[in-house]
Amino acid sequence: MAGVSGVAGRGGNGGALAGAAGMAGASGVAGRGGNGGAGGGAAGGSSPVSCSDPKVKAIAVGGSHICALTTLGGVRCWGDNSHGQLGDGTTTSRRTPPATDVLTGVQAIAAGEYHTCAVTTSGGVRCWGNNEYGAVGDGTTTRRISPPGADALTGVQAVTAGLHFTCALMVSGGVRCWGASASGQLGEVTPNRSTPAGYDTFTQIAFIESGRSHSCSVSTAGAVRCWGSNGSHELGDLTDVLYRATPIRDVLTAAQAVNVGNGVTCALTTAGGVRCWGNNEYGQSGVGRVGRWGDVPDSDAITGVRAIAAGFKHTCALTTAGGVRCWGSNGSGQLGAGSGVTSLLAPPATDVLTGAQAIAVNEVTTCALMMSGGIRCWGDSAAGLFGEGSGIQYLPPVEDLPGLGGTCP
Repeated sequence: MAGVSGVAGRGGNGGALAGAAGMAGASGVAGRGGNGGAGGGAAGGSSPVSCSDPKVKAIAVGGSHICALTTLGGVRCWGDNSHGQLGDGTTTSRRTPPATDVLTGVQAIAAGEYHTCAVTTSGGVRCWGNNEYGAVGDGTTTRRISPPGADALTGVQAVTAGLHFTCALMVSGGVRCWGASASGQLGEVTPNRSTPAGYDTFTQIAFIESGRSHSCSVSTAGAVRCWGSNGSHELGDLTDVLYRATPIRDVLTAAQAVNVGNGVTCALTTAGGVRCWGNNEYGQSGVGRVGRWGDVPDSDAITGVRAIAAGFKHTCALTTAGGVRCWGSNGSGQLGAGSGVTSLLAPPATDVLTGAQAIAVNEVTTCALMMSGGIRCWGDSAAGLFGEGSGIQYLPPVEDLPGLGGTCP
């Protein structure tokens, strides 16, 4: 739900590797896009970049909007804009990628349900969009329809955004969160917070990821811990509490990344395996059957993976060879498996798309960042996310979205 983008295309919500994640972005290592990128250089700005058709190095998919981080460090968003999440100074939705950046000097991005965040190359966090519970972090609860001119927090290497809350991974390895706190999603027992905490709630963290109402981290030692909502046992801690602000145990070790959707959690092991738990109503945990799957599996659902992306009803994996494979519900075409497939209860044996470097998903949409720097999306385009009108697209397109991935740099 909340994705994170790292540097050099690493992939997911808050994570480390393959591209940027969005509402449920992809988490991985080595070129994926999550919490991961450290920065250095100029701070973010708002001057448009002259290139009208830049290549993309990270993507983030929010509730009904998509953002792209270009190779030039610019941010461009499209889709639903009712909360100002596109950052273009309006609340007018758009069906195609814009020709200019809303922010420059950026190294990572994250898209939540109704807000968007960026990490500048100097390590600052700037957010915009819905701010009802303080997720923007500017000390108010006033909606922002364009990126602020000042950082909400500095010393940051990655950011992840959920439903009405935001978490940052500090360069020091600490975690700081702000926004809504009713389900313990800030990692501590506290009222809603409209500014980032002045202290770390967790330390020695290498990777974070946020979903709709819960978050998970991977420690520098490779241990996974989760906090927030637990209504579908998505925390994986073998308890029946509805939510938990402070993790009580490591739920998995030898992990390199984690990706969090709506009630579901997936971890990428250091060996390249995927293990998912929590909501499994549609087979999105990939264990071969439906029904809640609260225990962390003892075996991998799929191996040879470099990044993962968990949505609401489906999950996708990016293989080390650049292939995309998805499982769970295909009710909106989000698996890319064709209109004749209603669901898949386990990862398929073949790719629906090849040549990808990152993936990101939301509840009904899947997007891939191609090796060429272009973007391809499939599933439900009701919000105009695909740049080609509304409707359901059951197969990955053969061409990139227009306006991005083109001639420069």
